Amino acid sequence: MRDISEIKVLRKRSGLTQIQLAKAADVSQSLIAKVESQKIDPTYTKAKKIFDALETLLEKKALKARDIMNKKVIPLSPNDTLKEAIAKIKKYGISRLPVVDKQPIGLVSEATILEAIKQKKGMKDKIKEIMEDAPPTVSLTTTVEVITNLLKYFGLILVSDKGRIRGVITKTDMILKGFK
Repeated sequence: MRDISEIKVLRKRSGLTQIQLAKAADVSQSLIAKVESQKIDPTYTKAKKIFDALETLLEKKALKARDIMNKKVIPLSPNDTLKEAIAKIKKYGISRLPVVDKQPIGLVSEATILEAIKQKKGMKDKIKEIMEDAPPTVSLTTTVEVITNLLKYFGLILVSDKGRIRGVITKTDMILKGFK
């Protein structure tokens, strides 16, 4: 259980009035005022209700994948050629492309292409021969914390809803849209 003194800080951080928090927690506004001014110690049950309400309200306000994602997904097919991948990277000014065959099956990045060049692959070679493993996929409601942690290890995250890719998130998307 968190410390009771955090209630006021969390309430203010979430932009709530005492009345709004009291309503959400199903307690009286005077109880919230007394707890915040440290005039009383609430029962465990009342404190839990208040913290649960704060957590729920804070979670609703938190940015999710749907708020950060880029809805323009430019996929490759496993049968596309290296030449087609390079053309898409150039045309759209992006560095990573998911490889999709109904579901995500791989990824082609600038690094993948450089490795293919190093291995003397031809422009007509198929993407399925050079692609990396598929990037992680998250739901529309995945939190910023999870996304940030994934971006430490992956350059691209796919966002899906009901089995369909709805968007992508890169480090750039996070930097541009991840701050309120």
